[in-house]
Amino acid sequence: MVVVLDHAPLLERAFTLDVVEQSAAATETTGTIPPFLRGTAYFNGPARFSRGELNYRHWLDGDGMVAALTVGADGASFSNRFVRSAKFVREEAEGRAVFRTFGTTFEGDELKRGIGLESPVNVSVYPHGDTLIAFGEQGLPWELDPITLDTRAVFTFGGQLNEITPFSAHPKIDYHTGELFNFGVSFAPNNPSLNLFRFAADDRLVYRRRLPLPYPASIHDFALSVRHIVFFISPLLLDMGALVRTGSTLMDALSWEPERGARLVVASRETGEMLASMDAGVGHCLHLVNAFEQNGQLVVDIVEYERPLYDEYQVVPDLFSTVSPGVPTRMLVDLDSGAIVERRRIDYNCAPDFPAHRTDLTGLPYDSMWMLGISAAGRPGRKFFDQMVRVDWNAERVDLWQAPRATYLGGEPVFVPEPGAERSGAVICQTFDAGTGTSSFVVFDAFQLGRGPIATVRLASPIPLLFHSSYLPR
Repeated sequence: MVVVLDHAPLLERAFTLDVVEQSAAATETTGTIPPFLRGTAYFNGPARFSRGELNYRHWLDGDGMVAALTVGADGASFSNRFVRSAKFVREEAEGRAVFRTFGTTFEGDELKRGIGLESPVNVSVYPHGDTLIAFGEQGLPWELDPITLDTRAVFTFGGQLNEITPFSAHPKIDYHTGELFNFGVSFAPNNPSLNLFRFAADDRLVYRRRLPLPYPASIHDFALSVRHIVFFISPLLLDMGALVRTGSTLMDALSWEPERGARLVVASRETGEMLASMDAGVGHCLHLVNAFEQNGQLVVDIVEYERPLYDEYQVVPDLFSTVSPGVPTRMLVDLDSGAIVERRRIDYNCAPDFPAHRTDLTGLPYDSMWMLGISAAGRPGRKFFDQMVRVDWNAERVDLWQAPRATYLGGEPVFVPEPGAERSGAVICQTFDAGTGTSSFVVFDAFQLGRGPIATVRLASPIPLLFHSSYLPR
């Protein structure tokens, strides 16, 4: 008999918070924040999991909230605000749920233009020029004030995108040129395609290309190198027509079909034209880490799973009950032969996610990344992220910190390099202590995680566990 245990005691408290919006609120800091850590760490993620009498079922259903931890010479302050998206504003005005979500359907629910989901804008957030942009899945991003976090307007890159433009939540920014790249998927069953975008630093659209897909694949992320754009196409198919035909959720419209095989698609960064499409096995990749050229090969780093993760995000709050192993994987690609010639797997399979690296090395050789892991992966029962992990790609080893019991980690780790130092920096991560119901941000010596946090910034009011992050130095 299999005994199902609860490896995430009191996790439900993170999903039932009555979130208070704050503006430059005071925090309580213990330990010492490094003097070079001066700037703002931004986070975005789902933060409200009910509307009226309706409780959302899926982690991706929650309304998006952007949080900002700002550190200066006088200490740290915290702000957070819900993104006033079209979905949020209408549902606030009517005092009820209106729109179908990723994993929840209800009588009388609505779709955007009758064909798709109205985005809760709850996945990522990036500084861009003099503004801040919040992103959701397959919908236009929204512009925010980078100081107050007030929502300004939908962001269309000066009218170059429209309401039905497919646009993902994972843009890639070249922090040396200021260029922004992104993609969106057209799920037409007979002619599925990738829409690939390149914007100059002044938001001018340099190109939009359509690349054919082998099937209407759900794609969440991609990687950018100096010369190439890389997609891992997992055989997770999305039937968008099911939303209209059967009234299903988007979650129920997904099907895992490993017999189709995964593909690695490589395009030219300069032109957006496809260069290669090659067999990539049968695994699933939600997040890529980085890509770069080295010794005549293309190096592509991913987190690879045996099967998809989205079904592990429900039913809230009982998450990750049967999560499959995931492994940081480095692929060496020979573009001349159009093949992956080698796979190097790091010896860590505790369902890691939210990988992050030094952002100014996007597309360039690098040696370290930081991510979250689940210590109870492989055992039945609900569980959640409770390990902070650093991967050393060169040494092919990991360094990690284990959070105390009933303390959970959220948000993509934020790495801040120490100026002028080759191998020194800090990592910021969000924590939620379910026992006390308190939220904090913990700061680590980035290359000594096992020693534990060197500083803890405790918030006056708790917040849910969020998704992706970015950093704006002062």
